[in-house]
Amino acid sequence: MLTSFGRTADVAGPEWNDRGVRLLLIEDDDAIADSLRGPLEAAGMDVDRASNGADGIESANRGVGPDVVLLDLGLPDMDGYDVCRAIRSVSQVPIIVVTARSDEFDRVLGLELGADDYMVKPLGARELVARIRAVMRRSAPSPRDDAASSDQIVVGGLVIDTRTHRVHLHGSELSFTPKEFELLVYLSEDAGAVRTRTDIIEHVWDANWFGPTKTVDAHVAGIRKKLGDARWIESVRGVGFRFEDPAEAHG
Repeated sequence: MLTSFGRTADVAGPEWNDRGVRLLLIEDDDAIADSLRGPLEAAGMDVDRASNGADGIESANRGVGPDVVLLDLGLPDMDGYDVCRAIRSVSQVPIIVVTARSDEFDRVLGLELGADDYMVKPLGARELVARIRAVMRRSAPSPRDDAASSDQIVVGGLVIDTRTHRVHLHGSELSFTPKEFELLVYLSEDAGAVRTRTDIIEHVWDANWFGPTKTVDAHVAGIRKKLGDARWIESVRGVGFRFEDPAEAHG
């Protein structure tokens, strides 16, 4: 359940407008669901709840879907990881796992399956609302006034369109989670250069990120798998990662 933080109205800061945000809460425990709903609605969000995995998947994929999903892993009918995988297979909606499972393995697995963030119960309401706002900011496409060609990053046979959030490799479209896409863009914007772990976390997550250190590795592994060649992203021991076309880098 949520820890106390003071007046619930405090979560609705003046710098952010949560009005109209559609949030899907997939949680089977009534008490926990009620404790989560209060501060979220106090922040102005519209909360829809599903009490099992099957209903959660249906709600996430129905018509105009949610803007963000809060997902518990311990559901009565199916494992939350399977729910995350099912939603991510058809939608790029931001997913925040909210669970009592605190092992690093569980965190990394959740991120590899497409979750954008992972929070361990008990939760602080201020942090919960801040995390929701953060994943929504990161997943929202940035308005651009440049010509369409400037919205594309081309590295060898890889074409990344930052305006439409679409990626093609040798003409075939690939699907990435919002966080994987943001990391891919950051690495590819300066192909051949080494991006340090610190720079990656500050630019792709944020300077105040306190998540597990394996988060970056999990997302890099996901990108490598989808690109079909691990050589696209080279690990530079003790420093970070270098992005480059394997055909050019390795002859």
